[in-house]
Amino acid sequence: MSHTPSRQDFDHYMAPNYAPQQVIPVRGEGSRLWDQAGHEYIDFAGGIAVNSLGHCHPVLVDALKRQADTLWHLSNVFTNEPALALAKALVERTFADKVFLCSSGGEANEAALKLARRWAVEHHGEHKDKIISFYQSFHGRTFFTVSVGGQPKYSQGFGPVPGGILHAEFNDLESVRRLVGDDTCAIMVEPMQGEGGIVPAKPEFLQGLRELCDEHNALLIFDEVQTGVGRSGELYAYKNFAITPDILTSAKSLGGGFPVGAMLATDDVAKSLAVGTHGSTYGGNPLASAVALAAVEFIDTPEVLAGVKKRHDLFREHLDTINRKYGVFKEVRGMGLLIGAQMADAYEGRAKDILPLAIEEGLMALIAGPNVLRMAPSLVIPEADIEEGMARLDRAIARLVAQG
Repeated sequence: MSHTPSRQDFDHYMAPNYAPQQVIPVRGEGSRLWDQAGHEYIDFAGGIAVNSLGHCHPVLVDALKRQADTLWHLSNVFTNEPALALAKALVERTFADKVFLCSSGGEANEAALKLARRWAVEHHGEHKDKIISFYQSFHGRTFFTVSVGGQPKYSQGFGPVPGGILHAEFNDLESVRRLVGDDTCAIMVEPMQGEGGIVPAKPEFLQGLRELCDEHNALLIFDEVQTGVGRSGELYAYKNFAITPDILTSAKSLGGGFPVGAMLATDDVAKSLAVGTHGSTYGGNPLASAVALAAVEFIDTPEVLAGVKKRHDLFREHLDTINRKYGVFKEVRGMGLLIGAQMADAYEGRAKDILPLAIEEGLMALIAGPNVLRMAPSLVIPEADIEEGMARLDRAIARLVAQG
């Protein structure tokens, strides 16, 4: 007899670095999921801001199927048409002149940091190696990127961290001024901190970072792994601020669920990534590139981007209504369809307690730390699904309040 995989199989066979929920989704369509028992869920999690068009969107499915019948993988000994088409689309839609394709946000950020260091050495000398990032930031799970990220819990226990990394306070320009100098090669920042609690950057803060980088001949890197490809209501969040970085990283929504990442850079900076300096085995593979191109072309339209902003307002209205009833949130914040609700003092640290209650009510959501309920749904989630999902969230929060 065949064995149906169970949640217990995870504990038996898989490395214990995750603690997944008890339900196992087996099918998805749009913004709805079904588990092994046939129970239905509305998806406000979006694979952690990944499923930009929901589950099994026909545009992405068609792109994948067509590419699967022609060419899967070549390695970077050759280029391929889907990778070139994706790079062209990204360049034409952004500040960038050149694109490096890879398989994840962590890879994209690793490439950005290596490029910044190499550019600085080539243009200014070995002394210019300092990278400034921010407390509570998150840039990936490679050892370099978790070290640049401002959350020590992700790098502790793995030995000495790479040197030349400094951390300032997010949205506090003076804290950056105290660290920046002629030895600074780059400042890396999220336009909105994701894992750090869904905290948008202040426009004047980002403008100040741009000015400091220009003053000290340093590069400004925008980590848009979570905010990019429509998530903020613009194709990339930097467009909301009218501030142009030198390097930008993208992943998550870029592939709509298919693993893909990209680093975008200006010509002058990208030249330092010369032949042989960096690589990615699966970067730019035809399957990922074809799906990502379909996602970018579908999302980067006035209709979809305006729809993201409209849906943001709907989420805020519903969350405000829930909060008037229960008083569980101190603040609701975010951009586009990356929204965080910080717990009130009486419910400090209890955002995580909402998740299993929500699942029991038929809703999937996220947290950003123990104190922020996070929502990152499909950019085209139907308004009816928002309405029903919020009704389920209301019931989950009512149960949380009843627990005391």
